[in-house]
Amino acid sequence: MNSTELENIAKNLIETTQEAGRKSIEIRNQGLKKIIKPDNSPVTNGDLEVNRILTEKIQKLTPNIPIISEETVDLKKENNFKTFWLIDPIDGTKEYIAGKDEYTINAALILNYTPTIGLLGAPKKNRLFYTFGKNNSFMIENKKTIKLDCKKKTPKGKIFAVSGTEKPSQLILDVMQKYKVESFTPMHSSYKFCVIATGEYDFYAAKERAYEWDYAAGHAVAENAGALITTLENQSFKYGKKDYKNLSLIIKRSEILDA
Repeated sequence: MNSTELENIAKNLIETTQEAGRKSIEIRNQGLKKIIKPDNSPVTNGDLEVNRILTEKIQKLTPNIPIISEETVDLKKENNFKTFWLIDPIDGTKEYIAGKDEYTINAALILNYTPTIGLLGAPKKNRLFYTFGKNNSFMIENKKTIKLDCKKKTPKGKIFAVSGTEKPSQLILDVMQKYKVESFTPMHSSYKFCVIATGEYDFYAAKERAYEWDYAAGHAVAENAGALITTLENQSFKYGKKDYKNLSLIIKRSEILDA
């Protein structure tokens, strides 16, 4: 698949992702129907409708590429694909249910184990992020398209991090200390990948957690904007694991974080 094909697929999904975002807000305003999945996590009719919208469009664009979605995946079956779509219809479902604005809509194309295309909508923040390859990562905000390059927007000489929790583990606190992080801000969805791509934050670290669909779209957006992404052990972070479970993670806005 060449760069022009990747660009066309990504751009053909922008309006679909925006539509899914509008629908998520509409359903939330009408009143959500919520059920608890076997893993004790919540899912709503909003998640399912967003999943339908994304899946139908992706099937039309790339009918021969399999789609793995959080809402339809069978975790008892091993993943043997190296090229496939990952969809997380709503990442941050608890925030979505609570009416908060951090939840995101996510779709990513994994190409030979690497996240290449990524679309990530943050409908309540009126932002949409998309990418289709290295140095081609963008944000649409207020109908303007801005190319992302991880350029620092935090004060020079200081390093600010995002965290997946209000109370990081001692391991993650130690990692933050190693990188001289000034302070951290909790964020409960893949939006944290994007605010590193924009340069609004510098750093994120996490232990092994969640599943590949939670990370893939944001990973593509951040890495293609120039962020450095590895495991805590400084190994490459690949997708296509048989059980879909994520490794540990470090995202650095750049090699030099304080400038």
